[in-house]
Amino acid sequence: MPTPHKHAPGSRPSAEWNGHRKGSRAYGRILAGLAFAGVATFAQLYSTQAVLPVMAAELRVTAAEAALTISLATVGLAVTVIPWSFLADRIGRVKAMTWGICLATALGLLVPLAPSFPVLLGLRMLEGMALGGIPAIAIAYLNEEIDRAHAAVAAGSYVAGTTLGGLAGRLVAGPAGELWGWRAAALSVSVLATVAAVLFLVLIPKARGFRPSPGIGFRGAARTLSGHVANPRLLALYVQAFLLMGGFVAVYNYLGFRLSGEPFSLPATLISFIFLAYLSGTATSRWAGALTQRFGRRTVLLAGIAVMAAGLALTLTQILALILAGLVVFTGGFFAAHSIGAGWTGAIAESGRAQAASLYNLAYYLGSSILGWAGGLLFQSLGWQALAAAVIILGCTTAVITAVVHPAAAHQRSRRQQGEPAASLNN
Repeated sequence: MPTPHKHAPGSRPSAEWNGHRKGSRAYGRILAGLAFAGVATFAQLYSTQAVLPVMAAELRVTAAEAALTISLATVGLAVTVIPWSFLADRIGRVKAMTWGICLATALGLLVPLAPSFPVLLGLRMLEGMALGGIPAIAIAYLNEEIDRAHAAVAAGSYVAGTTLGGLAGRLVAGPAGELWGWRAAALSVSVLATVAAVLFLVLIPKARGFRPSPGIGFRGAARTLSGHVANPRLLALYVQAFLLMGGFVAVYNYLGFRLSGEPFSLPATLISFIFLAYLSGTATSRWAGALTQRFGRRTVLLAGIAVMAAGLALTLTQILALILAGLVVFTGGFFAAHSIGAGWTGAIAESGRAQAASLYNLAYYLGSSILGWAGGLLFQSLGWQALAAAVIILGCTTAVITAVVHPAAAHQRSRRQQGEPAASLNN
């Protein structure tokens, strides 16, 4: 009987376990389970986004203040992704995700009962802290449980599930908010998240690629995290996550305010339908993962950023049809770039994969919190044109950083040195 190979904490175990292959029953259950986890997580995280104008009017707060219900939830998620990742190293990926999704669902059911705006903000932050147990761990779980040949496609499928979650929450909240107010909107999303959480618990299979690691203490944790931050390839992905997500959330936070005002004057229910643009992200996040097998991660990521900028440029017009078309293109480009960046962290990190993914999520949600809120100040003072231009500049900055840190020639040489074809850059 073969002797198991030793392995580093957070890395793949012995060579005997290569992960579930595409087409297997466990592979399908993993993707389905994580898709429902994405629904439960992102329906709750952004549940107030579709009703921000309604909430601002009911609570008598400004657009930027209403957007704090998004920003504080994402701040809570950002500050807990790293602690959740270390907990997952001790107790297991599936157990940690289970704890997080159950706690978040319980807190989400309390949000509609908030007696005041400050209490609402506090509950939203706690909800975000609980939700940190999902994105912090999901990518590490995928990299341990899925065969490396299919890891990029699986990561794209997971991101596709997160887009469906965000879309479902907003489509449920918008009409409910217009008819019965923001509390009814929050309750309806929490019920949806509860159903999704139950389906996650039923579907997700036990981990086979995980081995628990002992507590490494503060110094060990600091070494792991600083090692990832010192890696320029990972750092470039963290910067990408911060800038792109910040711009993306700013666009969705304040486009509703633009469309509710003159000359469009759209009602909340119709405004909630703009989130159907997320369906383009559901498609492109999967396509992007598949395209890496032919063109490589770097090329697909840069293409996604270019598509983002082109789509956002269309929203600078006063023609509603062009604005909506631009939003579809912008959203598709963002999720293509995000699915590549999220999956790439696990491929680059040889050990401490959960922490590498957590740092990506930390940057991602800090961008959502800080830039997503700050975009409101720009929108309120200078209007939509200034906000859209600023987000395009963020995308261009990201593209330059990615192109410099991940030069095509060096990237292909690295793949060939590992004995893999230069055209197959999906690992």
